[in-house]
Amino acid sequence: LEENHADTAMSYNNIGLICNNLGDYENALKYYLKALEIFEAVLDENLLNAAGSYDNIGLVLRKLGEHDKALECHIKALEIFKDVLGEKHPETASPYNNIGIVYLNLGDYDKALEYYIKASEIFKEVLGENNHRTAMSYDNIGAIYNNLGNYGKALEYHIKASEIFENVVGENHPDTAISYYGIGIVVSNLENYEIALKYLIKAWEIFKEILGESHPHTQQTLQNISEAIQKLEESQGKTEEPKKKKGFWSRLFGE
Repeated sequence: LEENHADTAMSYNNIGLICNNLGDYENALKYYLKALEIFEAVLDENLLNAAGSYDNIGLVLRKLGEHDKALECHIKALEIFKDVLGEKHPETASPYNNIGIVYLNLGDYDKALEYYIKASEIFKEVLGENNHRTAMSYDNIGAIYNNLGNYGKALEYHIKASEIFENVVGENHPDTAISYYGIGIVVSNLENYEIALKYLIKAWEIFKEILGESHPHTQQTLQNISEAIQKLEESQGKTEEPKKKKGFWSRLFGE
């Protein structure tokens, strides 16, 4: 088919996807750019493929810390998807969500919230309330509200997400665990450490079982559990004896 063919570009795109999943972001970027170059050379039939490439390139640039360039790519993807598919389409919602992630990484929580809400509204209208992608968007919104200090709203969205995930993928799933983690973090910020621990431990147990002990999600949740236990003890005005504390940790996490 030669180099300048959409099927060749799709192969480059798939190689980029694998490199991205392996954490090889430099090579992922190289192959995504090759795919984009071909899609743009035969643009009339491949406008949506080009938009997908822009979105993929933006994701990799974000992981490489190139947030401004990532934002440009996601905006290009959004413009194409809106022009071709319209505003109310799941593919249009994806770059809205990705733009929100970039603004989150840039520390602009108000902008991040704006784009997360746009993505959420599209997912809810097109895919329905009881949908995996809708639930993920709710978790994103909850995390932003937590960063903004609006803990009531944050808790509302994380609980909605957890209920959907429980229905769609079940309780013993990493995405459900992410919702439990979000609830635990928000409740900890509200200084209800006993309830926070309940959710953080649930999340940790799922992460440990599904993702393994060394996964960053598992390790981060364990750290949050440790901090919540310390704050609970401080709030009660006491510190457990070392022997008692060791026994508690052993029962909870094993030797």
